[in-house]
Parts: sequence; C-alpha cells; structure tokens
Amino acid sequence: MSSREAYLAARVLNALLREDYGGLAARVTRTRDGVGLTLADGRWVRLRPGLLFQDFEVARDESLGLEQVLETLAEVADPADAGGVAAFFEECLAALGALELHDEAAHEVLRSGPSYETLAAFLDHPVYPTSRARVGLSEAELRAYAPEFGPSFELRWAVVPRELLAPGSAGLPAEVAPFAGEVLFPVHPLAVPKVRRIDGVRVLDAAAVTVRPTLSMRTVEVSPRLHLKLPIPVSTLGVRNRRSLKPGTLADGARAELLLRELAGPDVVPADEQTYAETGDEHLAWMVRRLPEGKIVPVAALNAPGVLAELGDVLPAYLRLLLRWNVRLFVRHGVALEAHQQNLALLFAPDGRMRLLVKDNDGLLASPSRLRASGVEVPDFADERLLNDDPHALADVFVTITLHLAAASVAFGALPHAQAAGLLRDTLAEALDEYGDDPMARLLRARTLDAARLTGKSMVTAGTLVAKERSGARDINKFYGTSGPNYLRRA
Repeated sequence: MSSREAYLAARVLNALLREDYGGLAARVTRTRDGVGLTLADGRWVRLRPGLLFQDFEVARDESLGLEQVLETLAEVADPADAGGVAAFFEECLAALGALELHDEAAHEVLRSGPSYETLAAFLDHPVYPTSRARVGLSEAELRAYAPEFGPSFELRWAVVPRELLAPGSAGLPAEVAPFAGEVLFPVHPLAVPKVRRIDGVRVLDAAAVTVRPTLSMRTVEVSPRLHLKLPIPVSTLGVRNRRSLKPGTLADGARAELLLRELAGPDVVPADEQTYAETGDEHLAWMVRRLPEGKIVPVAALNAPGVLAELGDVLPAYLRLLLRWNVRLFVRHGVALEAHQQNLALLFAPDGRMRLLVKDNDGLLASPSRLRASGVEVPDFADERLLNDDPHALADVFVTITLHLAAASVAFGALPHAQAAGLLRDTLAEALDEYGDDPMARLLRARTLDAARLTGKSMVTAGTLVAKERSGARDINKFYGTSGPNYLRRA
C-alpha cells in the first residue's frame, strides 16, 4: 500500500465520519486504548480529536487501505444509494490515480516556475476528500488540460446559428475571436464531442487561440488580464457537481456582479464578467472575465509552499478585508457570498495597496427584504434559489464558505492552531462589533463566535452518494446537516 493510498483512505474515512453517512459515527467507541472505529473487516482504527471541522479524525499513525474504507462505506450504505456508492468508488480510484500522477509530475512542473494557479492546484480541498478526481478523464487528458501540469493548448471553435443565442448574449471581443463574419463560440477541446451533437452547430477543424487552464480548469487564461469560462463535461467535488454551464447561470452571474459593484466599497474589486453568450445547451456557452491591473494571487494559493513568505505579512490584512466586507454584506444588506478560496484573490495595485478581488458570483444568497430595506434594488435572478429571506440560510453560507473555506482553511494552514484561532476570533469580533446590537449582527455572532458547534456541509453525501430525490437538497452546494466543534472559542 502506497503512502498516497493511506493518505486518501484517511481523508475519505474522515469525510464519511464528519457527514455521519449511514450512521457511521455510531460505530465510534471508547476503550482503554482510546477512541476508535471498527471497519467492515473488523479492524479497529484509532481516532484523535478533530482540530477543525469534525469531532474525530483518523490518528496520524494509522495506515489504512482504500479498500477497507470503501467496504465499510458499502456496509453502512442504504441500498437506495447503490448507484452513488458505486460512483464514489470510481471517484476514489480516479483521485488516487491523480495523486500519483501529480507526484510524478511535481518536480518538473515546479522547476518550470509555475503560476499561482498551478501552485494552488497541487493543494487538496480543505474538506472534500477526492478533490483531485476528474472521473472519466484519461492520464493524457489530465496532463493536457489540468492546471496541475501547467499545460497550454488551443481552443476549438463552433459556428452557432443566431437563433440558438439566448437573450443578452454578446459577440466575442476582438482580442479573443480568431475569425470574423460568423457567430463563433470557443469550445474547450474536452467538450467537442458534446458540441458536435447539438443540432445546427458546426465544429470547425481549425484550432486557434492558445490558452492555459486556471485552477477551476473550465476557466482558461487567454492573457494575464483576460480569462474565458467555458463548459466542460467533467465533474469535480462530486459526480453531481458538473462543470458544464446551465443556461441562465452566466446571466445570473452578471447580475450578481452588478449587485456587488454597488456594495463593494473601496477595498473590494469584482472582476468584470458582463460579456457572455449562452444557448439552450449546457455545453455551449462562454464568458469573458476581465481582470484589473496589478499582481493577482488566488487565495487558494496562499498555503502553497513559499507563497505567504513571498508576500510578507498579508494574512492578518487579508482576514480583516475578507471578514469586514462579508460581515457588512450580511448585516447591512442580507447578502452571503459563495466566494470560497478559489473565487477570491489578493490584488496588489502598482502603488502597493492590497484589495480583495472577487469573481464567479452566481452562487451567492441574497435576502430581498434586506436589500430593499438598505435601498438596493433586488436583482432579477433567473435562479430563484439565489433569493432567500431566511437569515439562518444566509448564516449557513457565511459559516461554511466565508468562515470555513476562505478564512479558517487559510489561517490554520499557515499558523499554529491557537494562533490561527485567536487571529480569526479577534478579527471576526472586530468586524461584528462595528454593528453593535443590530439583530443581524447578533444572529451572526450567535452562529459563529458564541456557538457551541459550527455548521458544515455534507459535500460527499449531496455531491455523489445520495440523489437529490432522497436527500431533499435543492442545491447540492448548499446542503448541510453536519457540524463540528467551534474552533473560534477559547480553549
């Protein structure tokens, strides 16, 4: 058994324990030897206290096989979840293959002076155990299109009838379009087979415009200030989490960006995502993202080796920017952003000033009544799930995205536990204190600083194991039901 297999097996078991899939947490027992869990093959695995998102996790000196963990999953699974369990087996195998492939390529890629996006791609997701998996892609396709390998490739192009264009669709900017005179859509090479099947659409043989993948993989870099977001027939962070672009998503993202521009303030810069085109097919769409001048460092890259040391003492300043703005959005306007570590970046202007760069806003949650009360017009979102007047639903997003992923995963990855907890606690308290006894501030304080436990997302359950019809999840990215100890509270 390789060290990579043991690493992945422990992450998978930790996730299943955290989400208590199949009542797995009930198997945790306390003996004279400590706390542990009995697996399907009878092995007793020692656990230790979970430092961040869960009560217990696999002890560091335990070495598990992936088959042992997956057999245990199969044993506790509901028969109705058989399809999801089988899919997760494939996901685990794909993740293990990717981990081993990354290890093989790491030296060569890192020696070539990789981008921040590539550095970030070598880090695992803080919560989702098989984040490296892209089920269905071959080793050659991973090397050709995944950001971990720092590749470049040429986009393909499709001629699209004008009658297929959705309202609001724009034409390609001149710096992207390789040909003139026809309605052209850029197509990611991985999506070509899907696009060929769309009636009336013709895929050109010629390839043009060289790009590099960013961390999200479906977004590619045309130039340092110009990105293209394109659908790809790949799932990440769960087989139900498709990287295609559902019709209406880009339009909603553009509406959300305009809302955030109105609420941004001087220290926050939303990326320009107003130029896009959609059709009625989830595999045929594009969006141009224009980025501002300055040095851009994705938050997801901050825990990569050497990055924070290179940037200097920016972590406290980043956390102040992040939490102050997100608390203001929540309290004053009833807005919670799904801006996790992949959708945020530090923007260093030529004058040295640091701002927060925000992108991909189509997953935010906004309260219509709170927006109106603050004098802000409610966006006409096509996806009704983006609007919700329940303050606890907003708090769920704040805790699981802003606090867990954008703040805690970075702070605890960079600092000793007690120091990270103190920095987060003090920074969040300072942001909340500005609003005194405002009811929304009191609610957010109760859900964060004063809470005995912090809400978590059941990502594996909703993303792969359990169908929406059984889980009841309206949105698999906002499916809760798990919780962990509050790492903000003083020991």
